[in-house]
Amino acid sequence: MPASDYQPVIGLEVHAQLLTRSKIFCGCSTEFGAPPNHNTCPVCLGMPGVLPVLNRRVVEFAIRAGLALGCTIRKTSIWSRKNYFYPDLPKGYQITQYDQPICEGGKLAIEVRGEEREIRIRRIHMEEDAGKSVHDPSGGDSLVDLNRAGVPLLEIVSEPDLRSSEEAGEYLKALRDVLVYLGINDGNMEEGSFRCDANVSVMRKGTAELGQRTELKNMNSFRFVRQAIDYEIARQVEVIESGGKVVQETRLWDTQRNETRAMRSKEDAHDYRYFPEPDLPPLHVSDQLIDSVSHTVPELPRAKVRRFQSQYGLPPYEVKILCAERPLADYFEACAQHYRDYPKLAHWFVGELLRLLKEEGGSVSTLRFTPVQFASLLGLIDNGEISASSAKEVFAEMFRTGKDPSAIVSERGLAQVSDSALIESLVNEVLAKNAEEVEKYRSGRKQVFGFLVGQVMKAMKGKGNPALVNELLRKKLE
Repeated sequence: MPASDYQPVIGLEVHAQLLTRSKIFCGCSTEFGAPPNHNTCPVCLGMPGVLPVLNRRVVEFAIRAGLALGCTIRKTSIWSRKNYFYPDLPKGYQITQYDQPICEGGKLAIEVRGEEREIRIRRIHMEEDAGKSVHDPSGGDSLVDLNRAGVPLLEIVSEPDLRSSEEAGEYLKALRDVLVYLGINDGNMEEGSFRCDANVSVMRKGTAELGQRTELKNMNSFRFVRQAIDYEIARQVEVIESGGKVVQETRLWDTQRNETRAMRSKEDAHDYRYFPEPDLPPLHVSDQLIDSVSHTVPELPRAKVRRFQSQYGLPPYEVKILCAERPLADYFEACAQHYRDYPKLAHWFVGELLRLLKEEGGSVSTLRFTPVQFASLLGLIDNGEISASSAKEVFAEMFRTGKDPSAIVSERGLAQVSDSALIESLVNEVLAKNAEEVEKYRSGRKQVFGFLVGQVMKAMKGKGNPALVNELLRKKLE
């Protein structure tokens, strides 16, 4: 039976580190990149006799995520201990939520090949992160860095509604965009602050019986997620077709060999011996807190994309770029209050602004010029005071210094020349020097016109008003 006769069934478990300044149960910093074991204390090191104290901000972030994803917020949720023994888990258990998580239900819309689908979300719960094992690649010692131990996480578990690696990739991108827009996660997969495990199985098409699933780990990019899922789907089909059975296990994505490898047998819930956390009381969430948090939920990416298309009349490609990051979208709207030619404004954003941000570094939050200055620059072009090429030079100087565009134009002598008499005299000179090209134009070779325009602009050192140059040149050639 060919692989096309099998239907993949995929569910994702996303672990998102929350952008709090301190850890979930202690006051240690969550700063990334600190020296090993620097951001630790007796609580996150699991010393005997210490007690956890819940970070209120973590609860607020969990509620914010739940509201954004259409979840039901549980008024009372329970903390549990998940018991397992790894070197990077100092207490020998992880404080998490099990049978009564803070958020349940919900959905996330994705778009794949022009079709929209809704992926159901089973649950969102809070938990603490483990530390990090650091292995010597030459085969020496393995070390443990506990800076990450106790960093607050949201685990977001989807239903097994995804049917391809492409859908899984789109779901992850959409979820990351939501969390970043909410301001609760930075979306960085390489640093591990947004990471994903995939549960993958295959079933024969036309049947209702689900296949045995495996869990995939170590996927720190969208590309690796898709590659790992595709490989695992093909592997499971091959196992079944050869007469074998898929084993429930956790598999590791090997980026060197581009294959999944068995890591350990997959644990079931009872293997973790979950039981209520005795050191933390049940978490009670009031209606007042939910209402307060609801006012912090911003316009989400998909809604913003639709509004930008209708309100500003921009093409989907540019809208997608502008709305990819909330600060960029907000800055565009701030500029749009002062400049109404939205397509032209978007063109400068997608072209010049993003180019300079990439080349020079920085972010929207560090821009030195104001929306009013940006609008003023584009107004100078519209009024014929500077050319488009000069405007790019002015914009680059604005980017680096924050100077007003009019001041830069004056300092650099970039003002566009619109003196009709001066332009006409230079047009006459160019035509006199290029009699052969003039004859070609008049005999029907209209492409020569561009050459003649270029000669006039060269004579004016690029400062001539292009519209006036074109107008006078055509009049002389008629």
